[in-house]
Amino acid sequence: MSTAVVVEGPGEHRLVPHEPREPGPGEALVRVHAAGICGSDREVYQGNRPKGYVRYPLIPGHEWSGTVRDVGAGVPASLVGRKVVGEGFRNCQVCDRCHAGETTLCSAGYEETGFTQPGAMAATLTLPARLLHVLPDDADLGAAALLEPAACIAAAALRANALPGERVAVVGTGTLGMFAVQFLRANSPAELLVVGTRDDREALSRQYGATDFRTKDRPLPDDFDVVIETAGSAGAARTAASLLRRGGRLVLTGIPAPGADGLDPTDLVVRQLEVHTVFGAPPDAWAHTVRVFAAGLLDPLPLVTHELPLAEFPRAIELVGSGDPKVGKVLLRP
Repeated sequence: MSTAVVVEGPGEHRLVPHEPREPGPGEALVRVHAAGICGSDREVYQGNRPKGYVRYPLIPGHEWSGTVRDVGAGVPASLVGRKVVGEGFRNCQVCDRCHAGETTLCSAGYEETGFTQPGAMAATLTLPARLLHVLPDDADLGAAALLEPAACIAAAALRANALPGERVAVVGTGTLGMFAVQFLRANSPAELLVVGTRDDREALSRQYGATDFRTKDRPLPDDFDVVIETAGSAGAARTAASLLRRGGRLVLTGIPAPGADGLDPTDLVVRQLEVHTVFGAPPDAWAHTVRVFAAGLLDPLPLVTHELPLAEFPRAIELVGSGDPKVGKVLLRP
């Protein structure tokens, strides 16, 4: 019998029998291959997710890959059997933000797979077919399960608009940081610096295209054109800003704890820094990610360190929060 993880509330979960929900009009039923665990899943389990951004009880899982098993009325039958990933934000499609392509800012309110809508920590997932992105037939679905965090970083890379020959940097060496290195490398920078806290991430950073690596306690330059911050702390944001030349471009993707001290507004204005932030991935970032992945320019597999069955959900959550340098991306396999 197939199963699903249900988080009843903070610190409470059950493994329950799972019955696929047949797709209605405009929907697709996907057989889940793998679901990734990230810090926000841990927040859901621990009860630290901000109010309004989670709805219990819940099947978590917003990072996933799978194969279309069935489709509802109005959906092309040619989707059946295709390998896919899918956007998480359940946008209304009719507000001004949605029409502008900014679906993560939908005026109708926040709804997202794995947080307020059933997610992929189950044998199947039924969702609007319009959210799907089709992968090449030979795509590795284990690697593809990481395309959701990659899409979030693609949104940052598109905002940064790094040009060939510019000097670029990444602050943070986790999954998001390693994706940022790969996206920026594809733009042929003159220099690509990675700043982190762990020396053991240097080899992987250079494998992905970094030309320099430094820990934040070492002397750092202050003349880069573009910096993407991925570490999710106020200190990382300040380090990222300090790397920039006057007029440089900064994109923040990490979410610090509430109440954290922010960037110095005087410094931002005097140095005329261009600051962008990213929360989730809109359709253009998803399309860009799938295109780059299909072209072989993204290599997620070295980031995966653990693959576990759904029954080991508590262990997966524990691994993600352990701080163990040997733990990278953890996948659950229904």
